[in-house]
Amino acid sequence: MNKINDIEVIINNKRYTLSGYESEEYLQRIASYINSKHNEFKNMDAYKFLDSDLRNILIQINIADDYYKTMEKVKEIEDENNQKSNEIFDLKHELIAVQTKLQSAEREIEDLKNERNENQKKIIRLETELQEAEKKR
Repeated sequence: MNKINDIEVIINNKRYTLSGYESEEYLQRIASYINSKHNEFKNMDAYKFLDSDLRNILIQINIADDYYKTMEKVKEIEDENNQKSNEIFDLKHELIAVQTKLQSAEREIEDLKNERNENQKKIIRLETELQEAEKKR
């Protein structure tokens, strides 16, 4: 089982201890993301006049919005991936069908070549028989 990591981070100029099974680097990235959201809002003039509860709610809403937009993108990518997988599947089957037709055509060509060779032999034999028959006359 993974060990629990405890790491101190600074979020919005306050020190917190985060605990989790994730790596310390991951937990730092989470804290950094939250700080970037705080900084994003701090740069807005209207944000400065809101009480702390409303500020926190706006940041939470914004983070939830980022999450759901990311999940939508993930779903779109998964759908696109499934569509491409289906296209690849169809193309593979089409390729197999074309290869089968090619093999069949190659066998037919080989059979026709053999038949042509046999017919050429037959023509030569018949021409020889005809020449011998004409000599006997």
